[in-house]
Amino acid sequence: MYRFFEILPAALAWLTIILMFLLSWLTPAFAAVFIILFDVYWLLKSIYLSIHLRHTFSEMKVNLAIDWLAKLKSEKAGRWEDIWHLVLMPMATEPYEVVRESFESLAKTNYPKDKFIVVLATEARLGEKAQEVARRIEKDFGDKFGRFLRTTHPADLSGEIPGKGSNEAWAAKEVKRLIIDPLISAQSPTSPLSGIKANQRENNAKDREKIRTASQNNSHSFASRSSISYDRILTSVFDIDTQVPPEYFGRLTCAFLETPNNLRVIYQPIPFFVNNIYQAPALARVVSFSATFWQMMQQARPERLTAFSSQSLPFRVVVDIDFWQKDIVSEDSRVFWQGYLRYHGDFRVVPLCMPVFMDANVAPTFWRTMINIYKQQRRWAWGVENTPYLLTGFLRDSIIPLSKKWYWALIDIEGRHAWATNSLLIFALGWLPLLLGGDAFNASLLSYNLPRLTRYIIDVSMIGIATSAILSVVLLPPKPKWIRFWHYPLYILQWALLPITLIVFGALPALDAQTRLALGGKFRLGFWVTPKGR
Repeated sequence: MYRFFEILPAALAWLTIILMFLLSWLTPAFAAVFIILFDVYWLLKSIYLSIHLRHTFSEMKVNLAIDWLAKLKSEKAGRWEDIWHLVLMPMATEPYEVVRESFESLAKTNYPKDKFIVVLATEARLGEKAQEVARRIEKDFGDKFGRFLRTTHPADLSGEIPGKGSNEAWAAKEVKRLIIDPLISAQSPTSPLSGIKANQRENNAKDREKIRTASQNNSHSFASRSSISYDRILTSVFDIDTQVPPEYFGRLTCAFLETPNNLRVIYQPIPFFVNNIYQAPALARVVSFSATFWQMMQQARPERLTAFSSQSLPFRVVVDIDFWQKDIVSEDSRVFWQGYLRYHGDFRVVPLCMPVFMDANVAPTFWRTMINIYKQQRRWAWGVENTPYLLTGFLRDSIIPLSKKWYWALIDIEGRHAWATNSLLIFALGWLPLLLGGDAFNASLLSYNLPRLTRYIIDVSMIGIATSAILSVVLLPPKPKWIRFWHYPLYILQWALLPITLIVFGALPALDAQTRLALGGKFRLGFWVTPKGR
């Protein structure tokens, strides 16, 4: 069944494309009516999603204007002080400048730094240059937080593929072993130590002594401030280029305290790919903002929201699901399904309506940028590897209600199918009945009106694109000195490229990823790290 579900998304996508050709040839009138109805559906969906986009934008503006730490102190006194923040920053070969910017934003957050455990997770396989960058970061920022840990993920471990998931899992286990568990043992020395060997007791005693010493020597040490437990640690996993706004952790803490059943939740910010947006070519800017806008739309539909990219979740969840899976590419989305199956459907994503800022895809040359965008989109589309995982998990789980299983199965399959086919149906295949329908169809009134109706519907739907264009200018970061007033009209006009991006950097990489999963074997994707630079 697992192999069948691996083939299913590609089979549905290719069947749709093949049927469009066959129906346009054999029954062109039916194909023409289908295209018109599908364009109407796309128009209505564009309007619907534009409303959600504006809603999230309004809520995000409100959240960014709030002093969340002051709100915690006034409204959550006695509750927020015991919340700790574990920040995992998995790193590959990014240059020092990129990593430094991310840690600077973390150090500037409006939240007590003695509540932070920060982990810079490096890879042994990436050589000494990456380690040198990590050592510089540790020297510059190691004393800025309650605790700082630099981990090195060993290469070629059994059952792993090189990638972010295996690095995160290693780093989380290390921080649990070296920091969190000793802290818990230090505050409750009797129960954790019962029934263990003498040398283990001795090691734990040494750990507790180190923690006490650190508390005395460092005025920012958190060891003596309050209690700590898995249930009171929020784990934020950020790409190494992620820069957080000053109020992020206050907003996250408030959301955690206000959410019912808050240990069964992933807290999802909105990724904004704008750190280097002024250096990106027009196509890259449109692709970046398109990804952001989709996540904003999803934040207004939390019942359909799954995890993506940077995210925060309780450390209790991390331990319960046995950390991130180490043999997959899409660990950021898989972690949601790990939790959903582990808790038998009692698991969800809560939108924060708060941005985090990441890099747009920019390479030294235009064509290298285009290639990297395609590879990045294909890697995101490789999230289709979650489809067989969740569907077979549903078959095995007898506790999850059948209605939830059908709901999520249809949401997942429809989303994969739409990603791979919708833009092709709208922008590339609407002319097929005219081309393949023959003389009889081309002489009909329907043939005459088909291109006019579809063009009219698409023109009306451009209202939604215009909204996106204007919003993309509003959301630009502070402009560099070389930006002039005439750049902004160009940033709006660049959205005329959207049909190209939807096909070349949307449908095609999705179809590519789904086909590779269906073929299996040597066609499967490994983890590809998006190059970053300044």
